[in-house]
Amino acid sequence: MNKIELLAPAGDLEKLKIAIVYGADAVYFGGEMFSLRAGAGNFSVEEMKEGVTFAHERGKKCYLTVNIFAHNEDIEPLGKYLNTIKDIGIDAFLVSDPGVFDLIREHDPDAVIHLSTQANMTNYKTAGFWYRMGVKRLVTARELTFEEIRLLRSHIPEDMELESFVHGAMCISYSGRCLLSNFMTERDANRGQCAHPCRWQYSLMEEKRPGEYYPIEEDDRGTYIMNSRDLCMIEHIPELIQAGICSAKIEGRMKSIYYVATVVHAYRQAIDAYYADPDNYEFNEEWLTELKKASHREFTTGFYFNQPTNLDQNYQTSAYNREYSFVGIVKSYDESTGYAIVEQRNKMTVGEEIEVFGPDISYFKQKVTEMYDFESGEAIESAPHPQEILKFKMNKPVRPDYILRKRITK
Repeated sequence: MNKIELLAPAGDLEKLKIAIVYGADAVYFGGEMFSLRAGAGNFSVEEMKEGVTFAHERGKKCYLTVNIFAHNEDIEPLGKYLNTIKDIGIDAFLVSDPGVFDLIREHDPDAVIHLSTQANMTNYKTAGFWYRMGVKRLVTARELTFEEIRLLRSHIPEDMELESFVHGAMCISYSGRCLLSNFMTERDANRGQCAHPCRWQYSLMEEKRPGEYYPIEEDDRGTYIMNSRDLCMIEHIPELIQAGICSAKIEGRMKSIYYVATVVHAYRQAIDAYYADPDNYEFNEEWLTELKKASHREFTTGFYFNQPTNLDQNYQTSAYNREYSFVGIVKSYDESTGYAIVEQRNKMTVGEEIEVFGPDISYFKQKVTEMYDFESGEAIESAPHPQEILKFKMNKPVRPDYILRKRITK
């Protein structure tokens, strides 16, 4: 049985490495131009080379997003860019614009092309068209139900793959085709610069009554009327696989390495548990509990089971739920002494309880009993400065890239 691919976001080189260490089979990322996440760190050509090498050495794949809707002024620089990166070894290009598709083919006739979700692929006739054009994989529109995906799968060639989003932010507009950001902030979502106005708070005000805001719904000072919950399908791994999806895609190129590690780790465990014994698979609630330790909005299953209703929106707030803080990442560990070298990411204080998790363990709890500044060797009571390097006493053995977190106290 071919395993479903776990595909993770990589907003920068560090996130790429963490995603792979924590169990991703493949990663997708953007270069410094021509990607729909201009706010992510994204990759220079040299970083792209390093990332692809890192992934390939571990048997993993790298997909480059070139999914803007190109304007005339984009064509010439995009051609030069494609010529610069054509020998890096990208495993596939994610494309939504037919012109970009042609341009990639001109510069690399053997390039593998995946159709981005931005292309709004919703039916098997459209799938057939793209298959004849040479597309290897379709990223389905988020608006498809399981029933539609199964029907699509039954009408397309066996060697054409389906990739679907399973976790992360949802867009109020049809597969991300949105002009709201452009209209309100002159930042074009279709060229990677979305300002996310769908998350803003809205009210109704009558022209001759300035300052008198009328409720649209739910709240007397306004509502987040376009604010979708986050997609979460970890409880439905069997349905995803049985629908014929070959790649389970996590959204979040602008999220932290802590988010990437947490989400990839949870889905890796769920997918592996299913394939270990499909007939007797049972969902483990601990996987969902772990997911909730990363910042998130309330969860929804999106369109998979039905058309979303008002219950799939959050009208009260656009804020994330944050119960845990990412406080550090292990750089090395000395088994003989039990001390780890830790790069701090948020404030830690002696006496606090933390949790430690890694790609090959669940997690364990311990108190911070002692910390030392790595350079001076002096004992310290707290570590408030970003990315301090600390010497840290661990209760159990750890490895590089294990992550430290603590519950946020209010």
